[in-house]
Amino acid sequence: MARSKEFDTTLVLHKAMEVFGHYGYEGTSLQNLLDGLGIARQSLYDTYGTKRDLFVSAVKYYVNDKSAAVISYLERSDSVKQAIADIFHEIVAVLQDEHRRNECFILYSAIDQIPHDPEIAAFFKLDMERLERAFYDALVRAREQGELSERHDDLLGLARYLYHSRYALTQAAKMTGNPQVLDQIAAATLSALDK
Repeated sequence: MARSKEFDTTLVLHKAMEVFGHYGYEGTSLQNLLDGLGIARQSLYDTYGTKRDLFVSAVKYYVNDKSAAVISYLERSDSVKQAIADIFHEIVAVLQDEHRRNECFILYSAIDQIPHDPEIAAFFKLDMERLERAFYDALVRAREQGELSERHDDLLGLARYLYHSRYALTQAAKMTGNPQVLDQIAAATLSALDK
């Protein structure tokens, strides 16, 4: 009789995000994964397959979770500008928290794999389109509500800027670790929404 899994697969994905975020995809060994996940080698293979399969699962879980939260927040907020500010301030807060930021660093590893992995590239392309559309729709609503002036004539370009600025914060956190730099980048990004 086969034993049932005795671990929480969602918790394992969170731990995988931390391991890959810390070591990067290429730098993560099987032993790093086994130590970080706290599961047996066979359980890892039976549940997730290869290291790459686990990495892709963790990336998709992370990105889908974060993107869904951003979209939901944008759609339900009365003030679009405040919602966007809240989103960026939350990103900065997470990146400044040493216990939460390693999960975010999985993005750094994932983006590095885009030129080499068609599945990851296609996934990020779809996510980019989904979030750019969410930012665009929110910016249209902001203009209709009088939160943005007519000087913002390229709302799609602004939506793309907001999308990519989220990743710029992650990159800056990985490169500098300086909280002041993150605050400055977020402030400069949000200043693009000024009337």
